[in-house]
Amino acid sequence: MKVPMLDLKPQYAQLKHLLLPEIMDVIENQTFILGPKVSKLEKELSDYIGTRFTVGCSSGTDALLMALMALDIGQGDEVITTPYTFFATAGSIARVGARAVFVDIEPDTFLMNIEQVEKKISLKTKAIMPVHLFGQCVDMEPLLALAKKYNLKVIEDAAQAIGSGYKGKNAGTMGDIGCFSFFPSKNLGCFGDGGLVSTNSETLNERLKGLRVHGGQIQYHHNEVGLNARLDALQAAVVSVKLPYLKSWTEGRRRHAAIYNELFAGNPNVVTPVEKSDRYHIYNQYVIRVKNRDALKAHLTEKEIGCAVYYPLSLHQQKCFANLGYTEGSFPESEKAAKETLALPVYPEMSEEQLKFVAAAVNEFTCKKG
Repeated sequence: MKVPMLDLKPQYAQLKHLLLPEIMDVIENQTFILGPKVSKLEKELSDYIGTRFTVGCSSGTDALLMALMALDIGQGDEVITTPYTFFATAGSIARVGARAVFVDIEPDTFLMNIEQVEKKISLKTKAIMPVHLFGQCVDMEPLLALAKKYNLKVIEDAAQAIGSGYKGKNAGTMGDIGCFSFFPSKNLGCFGDGGLVSTNSETLNERLKGLRVHGGQIQYHHNEVGLNARLDALQAAVVSVKLPYLKSWTEGRRRHAAIYNELFAGNPNVVTPVEKSDRYHIYNQYVIRVKNRDALKAHLTEKEIGCAVYYPLSLHQQKCFANLGYTEGSFPESEKAAKETLALPVYPEMSEEQLKFVAAAVNEFTCKKG
């Protein structure tokens, strides 16, 4: 049996009759950048996420850049974040001239360890950037308390977490700005690159709308040097069609995660994801921890089972961040996770037969290898 890491074809087949007319409408109206499709999506996502404003943009990476720029974070500033995340988190900080200051992760959730944040705060610290990794929110209550105590801004990297929750609040609503990605592999993906910024601040909303169009909302008039970060109308149309199905897709991912948990329950060599009792995990990825990770990955690949490593090298160990001065051992939990974690297929269209096939292959190998 062949089980891909992600198969978007069933989703497309389900929605083809809705998607194609919307795509043709964009083509026939010839409004390709921003416009009514983007405005419509922004309203829909404001309602879904629960913030007063959302600003569509070209990618999750540009969402982070826009957030940092809107909060006037730049040269000489520091932003506290995690080294165990996608490159764009720290890359965007570096791109605006600021310095990423890392704290290690919790070993069970892989999320930023909030207990380590306060000792990293300095006179140069301007913001904290928690990453709601794999679809589960960071412990935001103590983080927000620290931000208030030290007058720091909070940028939620929610690229993998649209629809996830923390104590009844949605990801992207708790900090000053939330940042989302619609990359095709996300639980809500478009047909290319796309992103979103959320905020409850009218002032930040206006600034963000200008930043995505080279720093000005009036054509050829620029208040500052911004970005070319506009959202395509076609991508907005695709996300609008998909949005009403997101809740059921998330429920499907959660059901599949629960099935995996049961299938791995008797195997002490597989550590399954931990969902905190005050969170709502959307399982953008279902990530297990195992010894002999690379050998297991090769075994699954041989059986034509898709799997992926998120992430094989912590950001503090990346060559481009050598100037930050970190070394091997600086963040032991992040480094350990990078060697032991493996994401398994969990997309909502999977059959129970496929889930059992994947779990059986994992159990067979890990029990044999011990």
